Amino acid sequence: MTTATRQEVLSLYRRIFRLARRWHAASGQVEDTIREKQYIINEARMLFQKNKNLTDSELIKQCIDECTARIEIGLHYQIPYPRPIHLPPMALTPLQSRGLQTQEKLRKYSKPLYLKSHNEVS
Repeated sequence: MTTATRQEVLSLYRRIFRLARRWHAASGQVEDTIREKQYIINEARMLFQKNKNLTDSELIKQCIDECTARIEIGLHYQIPYPRPIHLPPMALTPLQSRGLQTQEKLRKYSKPLYLKSHNEVS
């Protein structure tokens, strides 16, 4: 990991914890705010811990992009949780090929950037 990449990762880590400190739930209820702040902190710790030994610069860049996307989406929609994607069953497979393997492969490729690590950890 280069020094610039390391600084970028540490900057994102600090940004997430500052965001968690200032976070207010959209519902305005104190219990929801506490729960959402805790979710932000736990999710960040878990994902950064999981990815701390990455050495491939392309994978590190993908993780940085995912982190940035999740921060921006969370701020925009005022929810700390990843926005789910809704695809009806068999929506992605071509008409001539309705195999389950093809369906799973297409669903994997259609997953948005901000959800790449969500199912791996959950």
